Amino acid sequence: LCAKVIGTVHNLCKVFLNWGRTMIIRTSSSGFLHPVPSDITSQAAYQSRRDLMRQLAAGSAGLALAGWGLRDAQAQMARPGQLPPLASVPSKLAGAMVLDKPTPYKDATTYNNFYEFGTDKADPVKRAHTLKTDPWSVEIEGLVKKPARVNLEDLMQWGAMEERIYRLRCVEGWSMVIPWVGYSMADLIRRVEPLPGAKFVEFVTQADPKTMPGLRSSVIDWPYVEGLRMDEAMHPLTLLAFGMYGEVMPKQNGAPLRLVVPWKYGFKSGKSLVKIRFTDKQPVTSWEKSAPQEYGFYSNVNPNVDHPRWSQATERRIGEDGLLAKKRKTLMFNGYEAQVGQLYAGMDLKKFF
Repeated sequence: LCAKVIGTVHNLCKVFLNWGRTMIIRTSSSGFLHPVPSDITSQAAYQSRRDLMRQLAAGSAGLALAGWGLRDAQAQMARPGQLPPLASVPSKLAGAMVLDKPTPYKDATTYNNFYEFGTDKADPVKRAHTLKTDPWSVEIEGLVKKPARVNLEDLMQWGAMEERIYRLRCVEGWSMVIPWVGYSMADLIRRVEPLPGAKFVEFVTQADPKTMPGLRSSVIDWPYVEGLRMDEAMHPLTLLAFGMYGEVMPKQNGAPLRLVVPWKYGFKSGKSLVKIRFTDKQPVTSWEKSAPQEYGFYSNVNPNVDHPRWSQATERRIGEDGLLAKKRKTLMFNGYEAQVGQLYAGMDLKKFF
C-alpha cells in the first residue's frame, strides 16, 4: 500500500512539473483578446491531467476523487421517475462529465426561462403541459445535400444516446448542472451533408399560439431563432438533447428536443426545435434583434465582459447557493476553455460578445 501511495505521489509531482511547462495560466488582467492557438493548452496536456485524476481515483491517495466518481455514477443511474426513461451510456468525451454536483431535478424543472410560456421563472412548469409533442418532426433545410423532414422517432436514431453532465450558465447570473441525454449535433450535420457554402446553422423553435400563451407577448419577434457558426455546431460538445436525468425531456425544459451548447449562455440553446437551417449568412438571432446592445451573436460565457444589466464575474448556483450566500466565480467559457478556446483564437471577445 505504501509503495502504491509513494508511486502515485511521484507521478503527481512529475505531471505538475510538466504542466508548468505546457499550460499557460491567464488572469483577468490578460484582457479580452483571446490567445493565439499556440497559447492554448494542448489536448495532450489536458488529457494528461484527466489520466492523472483516474490514477488517483484508483489508488488510496484518490479516495475522495473516487467518491466523486461514485456519486456521478449514481447520478447517472438514478431517475426521478416523473417521465418515461431514455436509455443512454455515460459519455467518454473530454469535458462531457463535469464533477460538479448535479442540480436537484425539482429545481431544474421549476426554475426556467421559456418565454413561449411566460416570462416568470415559474410559468413554464405551470403552462407547458399544453405543448403537443406527439407527433413531432424537424425540418432540415438550406445548404445541404440531403434536406428532409424527419420525425422525432427517426431523428433519435441518428446518433448514439449519451449522458453528459454539463454546467448551464444563464446570462442573468445563475447556473445549474444538468445531466442531459442526447448525441453530438455533429452526428446530424454529417448525415445531411452540408454544401461547401454552408457557414452557419440556424435553429428555430416551435411557435404555436394555441399551446404557447407567451406568444401574445411582444418581448421577442416570434418564432425564437438562434444560430451557431458551423465549427461551433460541429464541436463534439454541442449536444442535440432529447432528455435529462435519464428520462425524456420535460416540456418546460424544451421537449421533445433542444440544443445544449455548454460554453455559451443558456439562451443560445434553443428549445422545442422544429427547423434546422444551413446558411451562408450569419443568422440574426432573436435576442440580437430584440436588444442588439445587450446580446451578441456569440454570447460565450465570459466573466470579463459584463451584460449591461448583470455582472458576469460571478454566479449563483440554483439548488445550492442561497440568495444571501457568497456567489461563486464564473469560469471562462463556463469551464470549457480547454475544449473550445481554440475556436476563438485571435478574436476580441469584448467586440464579438
